[in-house]
This record gives sequence, C-alpha cells and structure tokens, in this order.
Amino acid sequence: MIQVRRARDRGGFDFGWLDTRHTFSFGEYHDPAWSGFSVLRVLNEDRVRPGQGFGMHGHRDMEILSWVLEGAIEHRDSLGNGEVLRPGEIQRMSAGSGIRHSEFNPSADAPLHFLQIWILPDAPGGAPSYEQKMVDPARLDGIFGLVASPDGREGSVRIRQDAMLSIARLKAGGGASIGLRPGRRAWVQVSRGSAEIAGQALSAGDGAAASGESALAFGAQEDSEILVFDLP
Repeated sequence: MIQVRRARDRGGFDFGWLDTRHTFSFGEYHDPAWSGFSVLRVLNEDRVRPGQGFGMHGHRDMEILSWVLEGAIEHRDSLGNGEVLRPGEIQRMSAGSGIRHSEFNPSADAPLHFLQIWILPDAPGGAPSYEQKMVDPARLDGIFGLVASPDGREGSVRIRQDAMLSIARLKAGGGASIGLRPGRRAWVQVSRGSAEIAGQALSAGDGAAASGESALAFGAQEDSEILVFDLP
C-alpha cells in the first residue's frame, strides 16, 4: 500500500529569513494524521536566506541528518566541530545525552536549500557524536546508493537505529528500484524533479508512505532525485 503526501498539504511557515515546509508535525505545526512514520520523526524542507540561520540550540535523543540541495551549511557544535556542508555531502549528528549546535548559511548572496531529517534512536542517552561524509555521485547515478545505515556499510554515515537512507539520481526517462525486507516500511521523498511510483506521479516536495511492499520501482519523468527511508 502506498499513501501519497503532497507537498502542498505539508505544514510550514515563512519567517522571512527561513521558509520551512514540514512533512510531519513540527514546532507549532501539528497534524495528528502526520506525526511521523515509523521511527522517522521529522522531514523538513528548509530555505534559508544568505547570512541567516539557526543559532546555538540544544537537542537530545535524536539522530539528525542534513542533505543540502543548494548552497552550503556552516555547522558548529558543543563537541568542537566546525564544518561546512555542501551538496553531495551527508551530515549526521547523534544528539545522544545532549548536544548544542548552530547551522548557518555562510554565503552573502546565495540561498541555502536543504532537508532536515530526524530519526528516533534505538535507545536514549549515549555520547553525542558528529559525522560528515562526501557521497560519490557515481553511487547515486541511476541507482539507489546507501548514505545512512546502522552499521556504516558502503561508506554511509552510521545512525543509532535499524533504519537506512538511500538516494538515487535519475535522468528523464530512466528508472530504478529498491528492495525492502519483509515486515519493513518505507518513506519516499522526491527532492528534485518528478517521478512515478505505482502509477502515481510524485513531484519535488511530495512524499509517500509504503507498507507491505517488497520493492519500490520508480520511473523519472524528468531529471530527479529520490530519497527512500527503509524503516522498521
């Protein structure tokens, strides 16, 4: 069964410096029908104006992934990390027992467009940690490449949950499929372009919840980028 979540139906706010769209309940936006899916708790699409960002603030007991679509993120945290995240790099922050961080658009003129993803950990507490990796674009070209997993295989970042994130970049007219283990669920998010799944067209910002499927097959209607979360 596949249930589509259209971009236009998401919650969100435009604060001037930040235009944010929420697939699931977040902050002041609450929709009891969409308060997460399995252990996927937050999937926000954020656009941040030049020189603006999120000041130092705290998190705990959450696995946080960032995937940049345009621009760059300047990251700083209470562990002493200071990095710049650009398109093609995946960032993972395990908040654990507690971490403080800031995320800014360091450019004076270029916008920042990225996905902010929160996944519930398999257990509370633990030491906070940070990881950032470049993803070889060849691993995503026409196929689903693993970018986050519980064991860090295939060069993915390691998250504290039995969940995986894979990403594919498809050319117009191309296709790709990804298998799912029995009893698993999946969340699909189209970050760019448009693609078809099970006879339904998904455009940028659209998502879909999949249950009871052994595999998901996609056909790109235009150049597209697709995220698939394999979830318990």
